[in-house]
Amino acid sequence: MPLEGSKLGYRYNKKQWLFEKVDIRIEPGEIVGLVGPSGCGKSTLGRLLAGYDEPLQGEVTLGGAPLPPSGYHPVQMVFQHPEKAVNPRWTMRKTLLEAGEPDPQLLAALGIGPAWLDRWPNELSGGELQRFCIARALGPGTRYLIADEMTAMLDAITQAQLWQAVRDRVTERRLGVLVISHERHLLHRLCSRLIEF
Repeated sequence: MPLEGSKLGYRYNKKQWLFEKVDIRIEPGEIVGLVGPSGCGKSTLGRLLAGYDEPLQGEVTLGGAPLPPSGYHPVQMVFQHPEKAVNPRWTMRKTLLEAGEPDPQLLAALGIGPAWLDRWPNELSGGELQRFCIARALGPGTRYLIADEMTAMLDAITQAQLWQAVRDRVTERRLGVLVISHERHLLHRLCSRLIEF
């Protein structure tokens, strides 16, 4: 059941395309890297694939069918800035439950301690908060993960830990992953193929 974007297009404005006629395909169990200069539309493409925005041309399909319009989405996205992706009025436990019952092994692999579950977002560091965003995005219904500069603000040791947890889920659950990053060395280490955008 591949995730595909066919002839995708998105505009800056009525006259100027950000990108057009872009084809992208991610297979289950595949980690694909997306690299390109700032402002070329990498994050916008990620948002289209995750269903946050609609393309102005083309279509996004999962296994040949349109993405589901509502409910817990099978394509999840993790952004660079986790503080913008959580409800400040929810405890971290409630944030995780939004995606279903959290997997204790996943939480342990991401370094999430049980005591953190009853904290509020403002009681966590950016790195701690990002761990929760990754855990939520890897909920039981997820088939594909779009990681947009997901670990860019983290130190190398934390990056390695979080990516290992993601790679383990790719192997166990055959998740497909699109990694958007400026860090080519990270992409070459993680990905089976690289798309220049």
